[in-house]
Amino acid sequence: MDGKRLYRNRIADSMLSDQLEAAGAVLIQGPKWCGKTTTAEQQAKNVLRMDYPKMSKEYLALAENDPELLLAGETPRLVDEWQLAPQLWDTARYTVDRRGEVGQFIFTGSAVPADKSRITHTGTGRFAWLTMRPMSLWESGESNGKISLVDLFAGQVKSCITPDLSLEEIAFILCRGGWPGTLSLKKTTALRVATNYVKAICESDISRVDNVQRDSGFAMRLLRVYSRHQGGQVSVGTLYADLMASGGGSLAENTISLYLSALKKIFVIEDMPAWNPNLRSKTAIRTSDTRYFVDSSIATAALGVGPRDLMNDLSTYGLLFETMAVRDLRVYADALDGRVYHYRDHNGLECDAVVHLNNGNYGLVEVKLGGETLVEEGAANLKKLAGKIDTQTMKDPSFMMVLTATGAYAYQRKDGVWVVPIGCLKD
Repeated sequence: MDGKRLYRNRIADSMLSDQLEAAGAVLIQGPKWCGKTTTAEQQAKNVLRMDYPKMSKEYLALAENDPELLLAGETPRLVDEWQLAPQLWDTARYTVDRRGEVGQFIFTGSAVPADKSRITHTGTGRFAWLTMRPMSLWESGESNGKISLVDLFAGQVKSCITPDLSLEEIAFILCRGGWPGTLSLKKTTALRVATNYVKAICESDISRVDNVQRDSGFAMRLLRVYSRHQGGQVSVGTLYADLMASGGGSLAENTISLYLSALKKIFVIEDMPAWNPNLRSKTAIRTSDTRYFVDSSIATAALGVGPRDLMNDLSTYGLLFETMAVRDLRVYADALDGRVYHYRDHNGLECDAVVHLNNGNYGLVEVKLGGETLVEEGAANLKKLAGKIDTQTMKDPSFMMVLTATGAYAYQRKDGVWVVPIGCLKD
């Protein structure tokens, strides 16, 4: 069956197309299993798979002796698992210079990075970087996309009916994650994918990242502790104390930093930087990053919880729903050339997410499971923060939004705050 016919469109499709028009080569990076190679295949004219068992030895020999031959062919040429032959990076850079054309190569591969000691040039000016993440609800078909960030920034949004996903359905989506390969599986099987993913991280990937053998048991305990602190600005010392309190072993505190660094390199964790706006009054802003996994399913798998567990523990559910919401906001913000930040000051005022575009426009977002009380709380936070921003030196927020798990409608309140269920949001 034709794989391209079964392909589910990704937001990264247009981003890749744009980058191929702007650079000689594009490196697609991101967590494993998020669909990097499949997305690249949709626009590649031909493919070189460096890990193809029947040819891998020959490919590696050619990479050493005649790397230009491996890059010959109709363009854009996709080089998959390029990190197996890092010298292809320099060869691609040279070839791009020699040809003087854009859209020549797409590099994809495992989340485990290449050996940089075998790369001479950075690729600046020749390579473009594109980061992919697991699927958002819009990409997986579980959002109807009636409310877009583009329209929110433009002030052109209209109220709409949403798919009205139940808390139970959202709990399943949260635990399943945005892994493309899970969408065609039955529910019980789909939930096992994240469990296998976490096991692979601890048993293999965290050591393969830099060829340093790491303790898989400690890695699993660290992931569990990290899961409990999703959405928090906690220090390594706090993580260490939590590990020790739960019988985390005898490894030193600085070991945690090394493990976290390895997890970042393979795109398992993606902490959120702090937002530092201009305020009317002198308010101390907390500048620590906020802890997040790249996908909520990693947290649920590490904790060993499923949809039913979340329904019985709404506090944990709300915490991990925020992780899923942040993932979607990041995917959508990328398409708008923006980034997602977190705001918190020393007075306790915080904003779960600030979507800030390169043109200076920004939107303030609070993430809540739903219900009138939580929506009111979120709206009050948004208005309080908006009132603190010095609009003589910054723009007014383009929008304020409470992003919820459930709800039959997306609508704007009288105070201007939008209430938008996640099942109708897109880029």
